[in-house]
Amino acid sequence: MKDLQATTTLNNGVKMPWLGLGVYRAKEGEEVISAIRHAVEYGYRSIDTAALYENEEGVGKAVRESSIPREELFITSKVWNTDQGYDSTLQAFELSRKKLGLDYLDLYLVHWPVTGKYKETWKALEKIYQEGWVRAIGVSNFQVHHLKDLMADSDLVPAINQVEYHPHLTQKDLLSFCKQNGIQLEAWRPLMNGKLDLPLLKELSEKYNKTAAQIVLRWDLQRGVVTIPKSVTPHRIKENSEVFNFTLSDEDLEKIDALNENRRYGPDPDNF
Repeated sequence: MKDLQATTTLNNGVKMPWLGLGVYRAKEGEEVISAIRHAVEYGYRSIDTAALYENEEGVGKAVRESSIPREELFITSKVWNTDQGYDSTLQAFELSRKKLGLDYLDLYLVHWPVTGKYKETWKALEKIYQEGWVRAIGVSNFQVHHLKDLMADSDLVPAINQVEYHPHLTQKDLLSFCKQNGIQLEAWRPLMNGKLDLPLLKELSEKYNKTAAQIVLRWDLQRGVVTIPKSVTPHRIKENSEVFNFTLSDEDLEKIDALNENRRYGPDPDNF
C-alpha cells in the first residue's frame, strides 16, 4: 500500500482502492460535487454513495466532469430497504444508474439485510452482474448468520461486506469469517462520529506524528479492511488520505484492538 491508488483484489478479480471517499449526508449539488472534485485532485479513485443519500446525480456529474478516465474511478451505490425484492431492486438499480449517468457501476450493494427480502434482492444483483451492468456485487451490514444464510442459496459469494467498523467495534468474528470466505470487509463510519478523543489515540498521534483519524484509518488498512471516511471539507479529505507514509507496529495494532467495546454508533443490523 503505497498511495491512494493502492488496491485490493476482490474475489472476482476486480481491483478496488483500499481507501475511498464516503458521501453520506453530503448535500446534492455543489457540496457533493466539490467534495469529489477535491478528493480526485488529492488522488482518491473510489467514491461510495447510495440511493438513500440522495446525491447520486451530483456524484455522477462530478465523475463525468473529472479529468480522470472513467475506468480509473471506482463508483459504489446501494439499493435501499424499501426497494428490496427482485423486480423492485432491478428497477432501483436502473434508476441509480440513470441518476449517476454512468454506463456501469463498479460495485452495487444490498444496503441492509431486510428480513424476508435480501435473498430475492441478491438474485437481482446476480442478474445485473451477469449482464455486465456492474463489475462487482456485495452486501452491507450483514452479520455472519446473514452471510451464511445468503450463501446457502446463492450462485455468487458477495465480493464486499460493508459494515460499521472502528476501534470501539472491531467485529473480529465477522472479519475472520469474511477473510475465510473471500469477502472483503469494508468500514463505514470508521472515525466513530469523530469521537476520537481517547488517551491511546492521543499517545499514538504523538508517537507517529499523525492525527487520531489518520491512526485509525491506518489501523483499518493494516487489519485488511477497506475504509471510506466521509467528509466534505477539503483539508479533512486531504488529511484522511495521508495514511500511506507510515506503519503502525504490531503492538500498537493490538492496543487499538483492545479498545473494542462492541459499541455501535449506527443501527444494529439485527434490530434496525
